[in-house]
Amino acid sequence: MSVQTDSEKRKQISVRGIVAVENVTEVKKAFNRHVHYTLVKDRNVATPRDYYFALAHTVRDHLVSRWIRTQQYYYENDPKRVYYLSLEYYMGRSLQNTMINLGIQGTVDEALYQLGLDIEELEELEEDAGLGNGGLGRLAACFLDSMATLGLAAYGYGIRYEYGIFTQKIENGEQKEEPDDWLRFGNPWEKARPEFMLPVNFYGRVVDTPQGKKWVDTQVVFAMPYDNPIPGYNNNVVNTLRLWSAKSPVDFNLKFFNSGDYIQAVLDRNIAENISRVLYPNDNFFEGKELRLRQEYFMCAATLQDIVRRYKASKFGCRDPVRTTFESLPEKVAIQLNDTHPALAIPELLRILIDIEKVSYEEAWDLVVKCCAYTNHTVLPEALERWPCSMLENCLPRHMQLIYHINFLHLQEVQKRWPGDLDRLRRMSLIEEEGDKRVNMAHLCIVGSHAVNGVAAIHSEILKTTIFRDFYEMTPEKFQNKTNGITPRRWLLLCNPGLCDLICDKIGEDWTVHLEKLQQLKRWSKDPAFQRAVMKVKQENKLRLASLIERDTGIKINPASMFDVQVKRIHEYKRQLLNILHVITLYNRIKRDPTAAFTARTVMFGGKAAPGYYIAKQIIALACAVGNTVNNDPDVGDKLKLIYLENYRVSLAERIMPAADLSEQISTAGTEASGTGNMKFMLNGALTIGTMDGANVEMAEEAGEENLFIFGMRVDDVEALKQRGYNAYEYYERNPELRQCIEQIRSGFFSPGEPGRFASLADVLLQHDRFMHLADYDAYIEAQEKVSAVYQNQAKWAEMVIENIASSGKFSSDRTIAEYAREIWGVEPTWEKLPAPHVTP
Repeated sequence: MSVQTDSEKRKQISVRGIVAVENVTEVKKAFNRHVHYTLVKDRNVATPRDYYFALAHTVRDHLVSRWIRTQQYYYENDPKRVYYLSLEYYMGRSLQNTMINLGIQGTVDEALYQLGLDIEELEELEEDAGLGNGGLGRLAACFLDSMATLGLAAYGYGIRYEYGIFTQKIENGEQKEEPDDWLRFGNPWEKARPEFMLPVNFYGRVVDTPQGKKWVDTQVVFAMPYDNPIPGYNNNVVNTLRLWSAKSPVDFNLKFFNSGDYIQAVLDRNIAENISRVLYPNDNFFEGKELRLRQEYFMCAATLQDIVRRYKASKFGCRDPVRTTFESLPEKVAIQLNDTHPALAIPELLRILIDIEKVSYEEAWDLVVKCCAYTNHTVLPEALERWPCSMLENCLPRHMQLIYHINFLHLQEVQKRWPGDLDRLRRMSLIEEEGDKRVNMAHLCIVGSHAVNGVAAIHSEILKTTIFRDFYEMTPEKFQNKTNGITPRRWLLLCNPGLCDLICDKIGEDWTVHLEKLQQLKRWSKDPAFQRAVMKVKQENKLRLASLIERDTGIKINPASMFDVQVKRIHEYKRQLLNILHVITLYNRIKRDPTAAFTARTVMFGGKAAPGYYIAKQIIALACAVGNTVNNDPDVGDKLKLIYLENYRVSLAERIMPAADLSEQISTAGTEASGTGNMKFMLNGALTIGTMDGANVEMAEEAGEENLFIFGMRVDDVEALKQRGYNAYEYYERNPELRQCIEQIRSGFFSPGEPGRFASLADVLLQHDRFMHLADYDAYIEAQEKVSAVYQNQAKWAEMVIENIASSGKFSSDRTIAEYAREIWGVEPTWEKLPAPHVTP
């Protein structure tokens, strides 16, 4: 089968707009200008990277006028602004996304083709901006796209990490981490804004003065902003993601100069600048290091100064204060905290209002609560942030005072409501007194916000009935649900042009900003011609991924096999081990009867383990070892393969999602807050095998449970089993196939050179398993047998695929953001276009 290149596909797609000859000529001119004048002043020959930068700058030229016009529009109209605060933004690449959102992809493709250049080769040279760990950071990136597409006056704020999430290398079947030096060739999408550089204070002490409390003798670090444009889809809106970089003040460590150690004083500037050096690589795990606390406060302090400055000076071109009072702050400012990482925004805004702006405590606290809202992303206890009071007192003494005062007033309210209930006072306190005193940052966020939300219906219910139950009983009106979503621009338009073309032929183009319109596809779910067309696109995507895998790993995979994919961070709760047990089970079945009928599968794993998470790294090693055994066994042939996809990241996900047949979403019920990979697979026509956890529940509601492969314990079953006492040996003794798998892991069958290598994983499964893998093993194997049977009936499979695609409209981040806008931020989304830059409004 011949496969069209992405470039050929992209040119066909109507949603990319008409390719006008004069536009192509303009792009070629601009590109040549950038090549000759911007890049190769002192060289005769341009490199592919020079061409990539010339292309990026050519596309950026189309952004800048819209960016300026958008910001001018906000200054002149002074709408309520939304500030999204996140320590992570997992942006991926920007070039293709920018071209799509500006409607110039077809034009640029054609221009480069005429110049004899391969645009796909140039796109591959762009580094992923990997400023996030996984779901939380990627969600923030999708939200930025939707906020711009819905015309909200929104600003993302975060940290410009010099090193993003590490590059994963798999060597001898083990994860090795390499630093991600993503800025080494420069970043064409950012603009440094030194004129808005701001001071951030640390350490010092608090003194009483006649004017009030004063924080003195601090160490100062400067926050240098870098602005990144965020284009909306086809609406001429370009919002801003402002990332802060730490800069040492010129007089840093002046005392050394006095003692003559000039060199040491200059070298010590690095200490201050380390704040924005590297992203902490933990997902769903709290590591209470002081550097991390300093990162969190650095982002909050710089951001809030910026918010207050912008609130005060609202007229375009005017940096002088025009607002002198703060009572209208909540009408002009909404602050969304993406998890507890930016929780210090609450005491920091309070400090600014009281100590600097001289607002009374009562009024200041009222303003803080009305402005701030908090999104919770996890119920896992090890992920919740609990900072030692001693560290906060040392690092941020004024904030610690304010937190104590917030807690004092909060506990007075609790006492009023439940007199004499000392246990409730203990549970609801912001300060945990057991052992070392700690601040529970989630409690601070709930008390300091007017809205608290979970990220899927089931997750939001779990918050209200378990970890935040006391707070829900006190202020039920604060608690909401906002089910996560993904941007259909990156996760369908960009990554799956073939499928887009089919959809546009059937229902037009409106679905790109109104994804619920995909429902119209349901009328063709049983249409054999449409089924064939959808499966043909899937097959082309599979061939493309197969050739990528062969290029990178040397492993030739069977493109007719089912692509069974689990890509996400490696964590015990996500149960990659359950998937591995299934692969071992299949392997053992083939070995028992190599001639039996078998649905061929290529099982793919991908994802990074936190560098300090021993068990997660062992899981990767086991997956690789099982793959090594399976892939090299002549009895197995191309019936079964296990591939570990190295260095899973946004740009690799864009290749995987369109090619997957089966999406593995198999976390223990009640542990995955939402998941968003599940939505990307669904939108791209993979079927889900999953537990009733996170957004899987709502996916099953939308598509009908008969169109997913749901298995295993529900939340109530998990709870009941915990109460009864989970005993893994019950399942181990009962099931000979399961027992064989575990014994093979324990005995070194997959690691003959090192027999005890995976014994610790067998011990986890049998003795220390919080996530009850074995309790769901039987149900999982049964569900997988059903998957294999349905895959043999390609008409039935195609029907289910179309039903899933047609039911995925709810999971657009546009829907999510419209709900945040109306129900939390108090702003109204708009699908109106701003005038184009060359048009007089």
